[in-house]
Amino acid sequence: MRMSPPALPRRVAAEFIGTGALVAVVVGSGIRADSLSQDIGVRLLANAAASAIGLGLLIALIGPLSGAHFNPVVTLSEWWSRRREGGSREVLAYIGAQLAGAVAGALLAEAMFGRTPGAWATESRSSLHLLLGEAVATAGLVLVVQGLRHIGRPALAPVAVAGYIGAAIWFTSSGSFANPAATVGRAFSDSFTGIAPASVPAFAAAQLLGMLLGMVLAGVLYGTRGACAEPNPADARRTG
Repeated sequence: MRMSPPALPRRVAAEFIGTGALVAVVVGSGIRADSLSQDIGVRLLANAAASAIGLGLLIALIGPLSGAHFNPVVTLSEWWSRRREGGSREVLAYIGAQLAGAVAGALLAEAMFGRTPGAWATESRSSLHLLLGEAVATAGLVLVVQGLRHIGRPALAPVAVAGYIGAAIWFTSSGSFANPAATVGRAFSDSFTGIAPASVPAFAAAQLLGMLLGMVLAGVLYGTRGACAEPNPADARRTG
């Protein structure tokens, strides 16, 4: 028997809380790592490990409620794949919650470490090679999410998505933000994981380009239909 999906307000709240928690983990672990070591490799390793573990746990906990997107490119790509089912109102609500949650998470992380919340980041990330890395990181993320749905293995998302992000933090030049909402949130933290506000538009554009590339790759590999995918029973109307 298929369970009814949670009401939209609860799903939106789940996206707000989940995105906020994710950004708090990313930013907070970066601040902690920065205070404990001057070795950039050690800091990156600590931040990548905490980010991947936190993301996996959040997907496992919140996935049955909202699908655990925490990311506008995931929401948009999944909506496009299921656009015949509608859900445009959910897309706007999800993205709004993700953006608000990301900012709240960054401010929370700053406050937890006794820093003044709301200081703009000063780390410029506008070089072309960084934008290329960010497009690649986002394309890979979308391909993983779409691929799991196409092969009927969405239950693997906590491990697969978290594992991919942990790896992409290392193998991409950008550090794999791969998330426009998190990018906006990280502009509110002048820390190891921050991004200067002036760099945000180009980063977001690279992420959207990566989303399109990931969807094209998924279409090439799996076709336009996910024949074996089973919908999440707790989120039958999920946009992704």
